[in-house]
Amino acid sequence: MADGSSPNPNNPPPPQMSTQKHPARSDGADSYGDGDQGAASSSRPHLVPEFTVALGRKVVDLAELRRLACQGVPDAAGVRPVVWKLLLGYLPTDHALWAYELEKKRSQYSAFKDELLVNPSEVTRRMEEMTISKRNGHNSEGTGMLPRAEIVHDEHPLSLGKTSVWNQYFQESEIIEQIDRDVKRTHPEMQFFNGDSSDALFNQESLKRILTIFAKLNPGIRYVQGMNEVLAPLYYVFKNDPEENNAESAEADAFFCFVELLSGFRDNFCKQLDNSVVGIRSTISKLSQLLKRHDEELWRHLEVVTKVNPQFYAFRWITLLLTQEFKFRDCIHIWDALLGDPEGPQAALGWRFHCKPQASPELSTHKH
Repeated sequence: MADGSSPNPNNPPPPQMSTQKHPARSDGADSYGDGDQGAASSSRPHLVPEFTVALGRKVVDLAELRRLACQGVPDAAGVRPVVWKLLLGYLPTDHALWAYELEKKRSQYSAFKDELLVNPSEVTRRMEEMTISKRNGHNSEGTGMLPRAEIVHDEHPLSLGKTSVWNQYFQESEIIEQIDRDVKRTHPEMQFFNGDSSDALFNQESLKRILTIFAKLNPGIRYVQGMNEVLAPLYYVFKNDPEENNAESAEADAFFCFVELLSGFRDNFCKQLDNSVVGIRSTISKLSQLLKRHDEELWRHLEVVTKVNPQFYAFRWITLLLTQEFKFRDCIHIWDALLGDPEGPQAALGWRFHCKPQASPELSTHKH
């Protein structure tokens, strides 16, 4: 979203990779919810120097970063938050612009919250105050009468007016209730997302705000069940950034990265496009053909022997990016490769996990 302005030296510092491991959190976030603190084989500490060099360049080489990400991003040193932001286009490749872009986008998200999450009672109150202010300015004779043209119409809880904030509020309440239900079901095994701790409740509220703002800004898609699962890894990674300033801004950063991520396959969430060439059924068909071409044995087992419709397994793979198929820790590492693919996560799903099963022994054990 760069607009050509020069960086502001008064803005906060850009994301930095910490040389210290993130301290253990009281909410159990580092456990990924399955009691496993992360096997040494998956932490990839030997790759830290390579990522340090790649991220330290004045202008980051995205091709180099994608190549490294597909090998796996180290869990320590705060590398992954920066890498994901770059791969999703949230951070520009020019290192000098990082601080400026972060400040601008975080301020923009704050404005979204002020504009889109305000209670209709507050909106009505503000409108009334503006009306009174205008009245006082025009009422030079001091009669105390409010001109009929200045009266606020259609701004009450029973209003059916199309532009009424109250009418819009009640129309959106069903979606907001669905978001609330889904967020509460997000990774119930993880104390980071669920539990009675203040941190867990705060994280839930952050997810709700992100999804609500997205729904209001994207009326053509709004909210579709399962989006909470796609958002969760982004928010988790950014909230666990060892740089405190970045962790505090995880909500804003996750929102924009969520938008960037969905922009690549948003048509799969649009019901009106289900039967089109860009809809979910077409995507499932392409994935099935890829599977047949590169692993006919598995394809035949699924669709001929057991007669499993591709929609029953591929739909979740495509729309939720495998978040429901593996443990959360494993999904984080899988996403390193998905986000690192130059053609995007959807292409990576077909190529990496079907065309090259031998490159991922852990995943290939799930074939049959």
